[in-house]
Amino acid sequence: MDAVMSSFRMDGRVALLSGAGRGIGARSALALAEAGADVVLLSRTQSQLDGVAEQVRALGRRALPLATDAADPDAVAAAVERAVTDLGRLDVVVSVTGGSTPKPFLKTSDRSLAMSFETNVIQGLRLVRNAVPHLLGSDAASIVMISSAIGHVVGRGYVGYGSGKAALDHAVRLLAAELNPKIRVNAVAPGAILTESLEVVAADPAMKQALEDATPLQRIGTVEDIAAAVLYLASPASSYVTGQVLAVDGGLAVTNMDMPFPDL
Repeated sequence: MDAVMSSFRMDGRVALLSGAGRGIGARSALALAEAGADVVLLSRTQSQLDGVAEQVRALGRRALPLATDAADPDAVAAAVERAVTDLGRLDVVVSVTGGSTPKPFLKTSDRSLAMSFETNVIQGLRLVRNAVPHLLGSDAASIVMISSAIGHVVGRGYVGYGSGKAALDHAVRLLAAELNPKIRVNAVAPGAILTESLEVVAADPAMKQALEDATPLQRIGTVEDIAAAVLYLASPASSYVTGQVLAVDGGLAVTNMDMPFPDL
């Protein structure tokens, strides 16, 4: 039993996380720090990063908060280089980026589609491409992408977002094949998770109840649910797992947030 539990430890490892200023990224950073990892924190807002870094240091781990725009290739490359220079190594990359506003398909413009692929696919792959040369020096390298249940379930209003996340899911499989055997690549696909963006919906008791009723496990997910999955895929506990998309969505077969768009 001790051997299994110890496989979740991340002592002596360095993990870099994008989108780490709040929500899933911040909680995942804390989970990795709780397991013993030092962390590099990326997002656009320095004040948010500083708050997370303070919590990481309170756990006795090193934290390097770097305000970085994921849409800026030069800034991403510089952040990865700074991470390795300052902390000496890189073992894990967790990419938390993406999002898209639900729209009826006929109102989903070319620009909306392009932006969905930019934020949900390109930005994550850009970070990974910069990190891979450094990950090759690790004896337990792992990449974890944050996808979404909408990449594999169906619902109205999600052509842009769902197509982007579905592309990310297959990119994970393709990356795993190309980076084997030195670097493992997996993804977590969350369902409805109570982050800042969902709190507006959950604040309405009727909408919250409807969301829970449409979820087989009858509750909204938490950032801790996702952070636990990230820790599993980042740590040696999943050392025989690669090319997988782990659904952490309460058991969804269809979306529990279908948009009320009328038939054409």
